Amino acid sequence: MPPRPIGCPARVRTVHLRRSTIAFDKRSAKSFIRINERIRAREVRVIDENGEQLGILPPYEALRTARERGLDLVEVSPNAVPPVCRIQDYGRYLYEKEKSERAARKRQKVITVKEVKFSVTVDEHDYQTKKNQAIRFLADGDKVKASLRFRGRQMAHRELGYKIINRLIQDIGDTGVVEFMPRMEGTILHAILAPSRKETPKPKPAPVAQA
Repeated sequence: MPPRPIGCPARVRTVHLRRSTIAFDKRSAKSFIRINERIRAREVRVIDENGEQLGILPPYEALRTARERGLDLVEVSPNAVPPVCRIQDYGRYLYEKEKSERAARKRQKVITVKEVKFSVTVDEHDYQTKKNQAIRFLADGDKVKASLRFRGRQMAHRELGYKIINRLIQDIGDTGVVEFMPRMEGTILHAILAPSRKETPKPKPAPVAQA
């Protein structure tokens, strides 16, 4: 075969892939749940809508039983040997699943960081107001970032800023714990406080009545 001349583009082999179109329920694809004809195992362990064990059956036989009852065959434990399928209403199954996930998300406490800003020249009234804000944030379960910006010549008196932030930490007391001690970043001094984890006091045993 003669060599390819320089500058001549190489022959490109084009491969055309046929795109298969499969109709499927988008919700089941999102959850990776196989139902009905999409179950590919040779045999499955079947549980009916009442929780009764129907034994190990071929998928087509289990699906026929589900159809006779006007329900779906849902693969609930694909990694089991053999996979476990339940006869149930698939739409209701998804509804209950999403409902339980929403309830679990609501129970989760989202911790945010609330910032309280001070200045070197803060007066007593403003300090007390910001201190009370920090205490309220911590009581609500949020973290607090106490920050103080030095301006111009104030950088020569950093001890004044440390004095204010350390006073705040001391005044907050048991309401919060220091997560990051006061430190400088550029012209800003800041500290991070987190809500304190108070242990629930154990109830004292009732005194035993003496006869």
